[in-house]
Amino acid sequence: MRFPPVPDHARPSDAGSETGSETGGDTARRNVAPEDDRPVMIVLRGLGLGDLLTVVPALRALRRSHPGHRIVLAAPAALAPLVPLIGGVDEVCDVSGPGHVPRLGRRVDVAVNLYGGGRRGIAALHRTGPARLLTYRHPAFPDAYGPDWPDGVHEVRRWCDLLGWYGIEADPADLELERPLLADEGSRPVVIHPGAAYPARRWPPERFALVAAELRDNGHQVVVTGSERERDLAERVALLAGLPSTSVLAGRTGLLELAGLVARARLVICGDTGVAHLAAAFLTPSVTLFGPVSPALWGPPPAGPHTVLWAGGLGDPYGYRPDPGLLEIGVWDVLDAAARLMEVGVR
Repeated sequence: MRFPPVPDHARPSDAGSETGSETGGDTARRNVAPEDDRPVMIVLRGLGLGDLLTVVPALRALRRSHPGHRIVLAAPAALAPLVPLIGGVDEVCDVSGPGHVPRLGRRVDVAVNLYGGGRRGIAALHRTGPARLLTYRHPAFPDAYGPDWPDGVHEVRRWCDLLGWYGIEADPADLELERPLLADEGSRPVVIHPGAAYPARRWPPERFALVAAELRDNGHQVVVTGSERERDLAERVALLAGLPSTSVLAGRTGLLELAGLVARARLVICGDTGVAHLAAAFLTPSVTLFGPVSPALWGPPPAGPHTVLWAGGLGDPYGYRPDPGLLEIGVWDVLDAAARLMEVGVR
């Protein structure tokens, strides 16, 4: 998928997971046009929405440091609508997980492993035959020089530090996205996003419903978002809250529409999931509920209009039951945080 030419500066005007399927089809092989004689840089980040948004500073730093390269992002094609809002990336090559990163028809000059600390990401990039590989060190690849994998580091900082080891300066605060230009710019709803990738990170829908009902009773427009497969969850929240069916936007918005909704929202309330990173990217006030994972590793920037609720415990982020620490967060904890943000966070 090609994007229009972008400026050489990093922005438009304005971790170590080893999960995921290994895909990358023939369509990805056509991404680099034969007539484009710029050297190719391929950047692997075959993960989800929040994962992409945490490497925005790294992607912009790579553009600044390599203004003459054609930067190809190996990431799920579903995320492609957001990539122009980052700036600096020329194309998206459809890859999920460490994936099969297909040969691009021309020699890869630089390959950058922003996937994780395991061996499969390095192996996938090695197969593209790059002249240079930027990655964290792994014992299975003694010739791939790089720093040791750092534990206990925020995901944004992790990838900025990797590039810093190679002499490429990246600013961890450079997270803001260009606002999408969409038709509906009028309303400023409160966005309730009850879903998350794993049950361990999902606050109970009954509690989201109580929050939604209280906000509705206080005169706020409330909408419930999610993916198509989260539509049942969103409908349950709306039903319990007494919201009309029109308030359920789960499965009815594309990714760019969701981004536009979050960008104009009065407030976002969600768990530790990609929508929280969208709120951070648009400086939208947010209340984010953390459970098994520390916000020191995945939370929003401390300087932004965001409130993080966390009981302080750690657990299995891939568990099949809500984390006990997440359940320690009460409805009135969320409502109090929301009230404070809406009082002082109006843009």
